[in-house]
Amino acid sequence: MKQYLITSADGIDAIERNEAEKPKPKPDEILVKLRANSLNYRDLVIPVGGYLRNDKCPVVPLSDGAGDVVEIGSDVTDFSIGDRVAGNFFQDWTKGTLLDKEIDSSLGGGIDGTLAEYVTFKQKAAVHIPDHLNYEEAATLPCAALTAWHALQKGNLKAGDKVLLLGTGGVSMFGLQFAKAQGAHVIMTSSSDEKLAKAKALGADEGINYKTHPEWSEKVMELTNGQGVDNVLEIGGETTLLHSFSSTRVGGTISLIGLRSGADLPMNLVPALRLQTIQGIYVGSTEMFIEMNKAISQHKIKPVIDRSFAFDEAKAAYHHLQSANHIGKVVITHDA
Repeated sequence: MKQYLITSADGIDAIERNEAEKPKPKPDEILVKLRANSLNYRDLVIPVGGYLRNDKCPVVPLSDGAGDVVEIGSDVTDFSIGDRVAGNFFQDWTKGTLLDKEIDSSLGGGIDGTLAEYVTFKQKAAVHIPDHLNYEEAATLPCAALTAWHALQKGNLKAGDKVLLLGTGGVSMFGLQFAKAQGAHVIMTSSSDEKLAKAKALGADEGINYKTHPEWSEKVMELTNGQGVDNVLEIGGETTLLHSFSSTRVGGTISLIGLRSGADLPMNLVPALRLQTIQGIYVGSTEMFIEMNKAISQHKIKPVIDRSFAFDEAKAAYHHLQSANHIGKVVITHDA
């Protein structure tokens, strides 16, 4: 079978494409013929050796993939040949609180991922995909969608809440869709008025260009009549976190998801003084994935896909994500 392999820290262009034997499912596993993958910011970091939790090299990259079950192990009871499925980001995090040993089971990081023609998933770490989604759309769910879902659910989102989303990438666009489905008011930031216009067309209530308004937390407070938002999905890190604190109401929640601008986080007592909760979010469990898919099906949510690339163009997909010109998700499709 065809697959891609990260064998060094020399960057995207050093990712190799090779031939490997088709895997055989263990008794508790299913064999899936992949039909689509999607990329996440994490996938830009791993090829340059900057991902702290990538403890496997060489490694087949990507956590996200959807396809068809073509073979089942002898102990499998929840899936049949022909089922349309996706795999959970963590193959060992089924439910409950994430444990240290489960972190090592991340697809495309701790274990081989999904940028291949065939992959095995553990039965306990696979989910049926919503009927109204095609494979490309379903392939966007395991990381970005589940991260946004987990953050908002753990943040006790309810109708009428105000939610702040940073940027217009995958996590933020899913955050927009989930928040609006639950009746929330959404404020989004971006460096691009064009991207903000697209976000508003998809349901965002307010948009802030952080280049036009570098002190953008002041604009958030203005838009919320000085109260601040209830929830922030914080993906930036050291350059955005203080603004997120200042944008959040007394008793509100900041979900710390990413560190795109660096990990030198400022020490600040604002959250304690304002009774704010900072919660770390690292994707989610299989149980959360199943619950999220129920909501996606109920509200007929369709993931936002910026562009699709063929399997042979996988490196071009990486470069497109790296350009940061996208809105939503970047997808790789396989031959039928």
